[in-house]
Amino acid sequence: MKRTIIALALALSALLTLSACGRPAGDAGPIQIATKPMTEQYILGEMLGLILEDAGFEVEITKGIGGGTNNIHPAMEKGEFDLYPEYTSSGWVMVLKHDAVGVDDQEMLDKLRSEYEERFQMTWVGLYGFNNTFAIAVREETARQYNLKTTSDLAHLAGELNFGGNPDYIERADGFPALCETYALEFKTVSDIDIGLKYQALKDGAIDVTNAFTTDAQLGSQSAGLVTLEDDLHLQVNYFCSTVVRQDALEKHPGLEDALMKMDGLLSDGEMARLNYLVEVEGADERETARSFLVEKGVLEG
Repeated sequence: MKRTIIALALALSALLTLSACGRPAGDAGPIQIATKPMTEQYILGEMLGLILEDAGFEVEITKGIGGGTNNIHPAMEKGEFDLYPEYTSSGWVMVLKHDAVGVDDQEMLDKLRSEYEERFQMTWVGLYGFNNTFAIAVREETARQYNLKTTSDLAHLAGELNFGGNPDYIERADGFPALCETYALEFKTVSDIDIGLKYQALKDGAIDVTNAFTTDAQLGSQSAGLVTLEDDLHLQVNYFCSTVVRQDALEKHPGLEDALMKMDGLLSDGEMARLNYLVEVEGADERETARSFLVEKGVLEG
């Protein structure tokens, strides 16, 4: 009778362990990937998933977490996700609550790694290569007409040009006001234009200059006829993309870090914009777009 009670207790204990963890003890389970609610992140999530699957890992991707960093990071702390694509200045400002202005890129990355490891038991693995930061865009014909290459080139003719941007950029202190102050710009007119309409307004000639992100889908097509100007006075902080991953995930999944490093240096700004264009504008499937690119780069076999 005593042996029966012990056996039942052990069986109950095992059952409770399985219920609480959702998987048998000792089973690392699938790697949980999260992404923010934007085309770029959907593509990057699929790239990470394809690379990890190719390395023999089981993967589950949760796409489009509302609130982005604000909700993904707490979920990472709770262990709900193992990794996700993040941008350096987003982690620096939104998670660590530091000021990004004037911080050297390498210094930022080094401190991100050390502080994430110390405070959250997470780290940053590799840099994908592209920088999704603010930029100023003009029509190609305007750039040719006025020989525009840098944002400083706008200073002497801004009074002849019409600026249109999405309201949050125009209102935020580190957006349009900082742009005008840094580059001594005073445009002929300034218009609030919905983010989904500003590129059409630029194309139609209703405006001459707009704010952009360097990997916007609309900048990923030759036919769009747009040019981004160099931020020659280095106003904008950089948003290099990397993989934030939990330390315990690296420990539970030998070889995970090596697999993640296959994303290191893989994408330029232009390549990321082109992929965004294929999915967002032409309606291509994000997983197949990611797969084709990885095959093109030799990361996966065709």
